[in-house]
Amino acid sequence: MRLGLGLLFLPWFAPTWAQNTTELRKHLIAQNITALFQNDTGYSAASTAYNLRYTVAPIVITYPINVQQISSVVKAGAEQNLRIVARSGGHSYIANGLGGTDGALVVDLSQMKNITVDPLTKNAVIETGNRLGDVALALNEAGRGLPHGRCTYVGIGGHSGFGGWGFASRMWGMTLDNVRSATVVLANGSIVTASEDSNAELFWGIRGSSASFGVVSSLEFQTFAVPSSGTAFEYLWDMDIPTATSAFIAFQSWALNGSIPLTFGGEIGFLKGSSYGRVQFAFLGGYFGPAESFNDTVAPFFSSLPSNPIFTNVTQGSWIEALAAFGVGNLNTSTQPDTNDTFYAKSLMAPMDVPLTNASMKAMVTYLAQVGFNSSDFWHVEVELYGGKGSAVNQVPLNDTAFAHRNTLFTFQPYASSPNLLPPYPDTGFSFVDGMVSSMTSNMPGDWDWGAYPNYIEDRLPDWQRRYYGGHYDRLKLLKSSVDPSNRFQFPTSIQEP
Repeated sequence: MRLGLGLLFLPWFAPTWAQNTTELRKHLIAQNITALFQNDTGYSAASTAYNLRYTVAPIVITYPINVQQISSVVKAGAEQNLRIVARSGGHSYIANGLGGTDGALVVDLSQMKNITVDPLTKNAVIETGNRLGDVALALNEAGRGLPHGRCTYVGIGGHSGFGGWGFASRMWGMTLDNVRSATVVLANGSIVTASEDSNAELFWGIRGSSASFGVVSSLEFQTFAVPSSGTAFEYLWDMDIPTATSAFIAFQSWALNGSIPLTFGGEIGFLKGSSYGRVQFAFLGGYFGPAESFNDTVAPFFSSLPSNPIFTNVTQGSWIEALAAFGVGNLNTSTQPDTNDTFYAKSLMAPMDVPLTNASMKAMVTYLAQVGFNSSDFWHVEVELYGGKGSAVNQVPLNDTAFAHRNTLFTFQPYASSPNLLPPYPDTGFSFVDGMVSSMTSNMPGDWDWGAYPNYIEDRLPDWQRRYYGGHYDRLKLLKSSVDPSNRFQFPTSIQEP
């Protein structure tokens, strides 16, 4: 099975690359570009993947400090016929930011962290070495905000390049929906602006599959005035299968009935229960309407839940206090180093026009309560609310960006770590996580057109091109052949040449 899946990616790793590292090192030194080669002090730490399932050895990791240096790096890599990948925050689930497998030239953007907010337009220009927590803090100083995820150490480059969902997305859209222009270094080293008025097709493509087409050095975003208040909330119950199934069904009904204000963003989640046949059921998110209206907002869903959660945490305050409360990690990412994990994750984007059947929801809950209880992995399943009446995620016309799943109601993220979060990853973990998804899909119509989320990337997904990119994939291939005809920007799930 592993061999068969590997063959899907054969065109990517088949070429033999001829590199002259001595010449490459000379070139980088001449341009005053910091770089780490395989025998250099610091290389081992710098080449450690976020997901420790992967051990990847790039030829070199470069640290440009401006877009001109990025251009020099790309030209040098092209001269040596190297694959080139950009690394923003380094959180790719399959180590794409290190090339995915040995031999890539990495453009690490961590030294490029400028953020400026135009006092007139309120647009923000953000360099792609910034992480989400630092972006939130900097924008908040100007009274502005963006929709983005709550994992504070994730880089803005990859996050906005493939989607970017967060608790503010129902009112403000995906992160990529708010990009107004980008500075991009192409495979020939040229520096271009991509916007609706300049290189429009490239602008379309980098909002959905950014890393396949160039190195994005900075992004200009439309920003929003921060709400006057924010509520971060989390509730947790321990439920049997019938109760958890009913809660799941009620969440979908509430999402579809049109009563949820756009100022509400949230998700439900499942974790291992207290005993066989039980799950922990979580309800968490952010509410950005008046604090005093929070209870009334969630009351329709709460009325379907048991009255005795085992854990409750509600924080009400400012916008930034809410972001800090539900954030995974400190907003100020300089206060402590990033963490690692050893895990396997998948995704499933459920369309709004064909809701989940009751049978599919019951099957997933049953699987988690029984098979999940017997698993030694540390696991969870997130069910993120994208849709509902008027959601900004769903309002963007499908073909306006390369993001292919505008009709999404929920995005599922099934995720399982090794028991101690360290290698080796147990082989049983793969089938366990795969079963989380198949428990649902096997109880839906055979033609159910579900998608997958590129920011929760995996390299075991059959037909990944269609699942991640839908009907946009052929157009993305044509763009690839136009701006990167030598396939310089290449990694396991990069857009393939026509």
